[in-house]
Amino acid sequence: MTTSPSADPAPAPAPARRRIAAQASFETRAILRNGEQLLVTIVVPVLLLVGLVRTSVVDLDTGGVARVDFVTPGILALACVTTAFTSQSIATAFDRRNGVLRLLATTPLGRGGLLAGKILGVLCVEVVQVVVIGAVALSLGWQPSLAGILPALGLVLLGTAAFTALALLLAGTLRAEGVLAVANLVLVLLVVGGGLIMAPSELPGPLSHLAAFLPSGALGEGLRGAFLGTGVPPLSIVVLLAWTAAFGAGAGKLFRWH
Repeated sequence: MTTSPSADPAPAPAPARRRIAAQASFETRAILRNGEQLLVTIVVPVLLLVGLVRTSVVDLDTGGVARVDFVTPGILALACVTTAFTSQSIATAFDRRNGVLRLLATTPLGRGGLLAGKILGVLCVEVVQVVVIGAVALSLGWQPSLAGILPALGLVLLGTAAFTALALLLAGTLRAEGVLAVANLVLVLLVVGGGLIMAPSELPGPLSHLAAFLPSGALGEGLRGAFLGTGVPPLSIVVLLAWTAAFGAGAGKLFRWH
């Protein structure tokens, strides 16, 4: 009596950590290999840093500290926003329009793995940004407070969470073309009047009070306090936590995968 050979068992998917790591690697390379994304995330912040330190076109009240010491924390805050918000919202919106999100959500990676990979990808790009911007700032004479490094790291992680949640909220609710326009407009508004590079108190009129309660102003003020050695304002932490919770709740409720 003969028996037919049994079929080979279906290959098991890779462990979750390997799937997420592979997606994070893809997300990181996709940003760093894209010329437009590289311009927004690396080139523009570096050019702003050099321009603001080496020229006095923009009048800044540095409170008596060196110009490079005052400007650099704001540029690092800007770098966080460009990657976590601008870059991520545009990339996710076009992935959603092209059906990539819906496809990946049905694979073993799953929705949770896809989101985890995107967040890790953002953090990897931010590491590159910090290394590049930090190296340029140090060459310009930046002298950050060493005691502020750990608080600054915590603020960057919190800011990344807030702006990534905002990116997913926009990308999951608006059309890709609308996200492209809104994301770039919001970035410009945050740079000009959001308290990222200039302290909220230096902004004109009502903006001086409003900017401190925006996630951009909270991140900028927090990083300035950390690196200048004056301490992180408690308001910055509260504001970032509140916006992270609000944006996260909105994204979780309104995000559409197709």
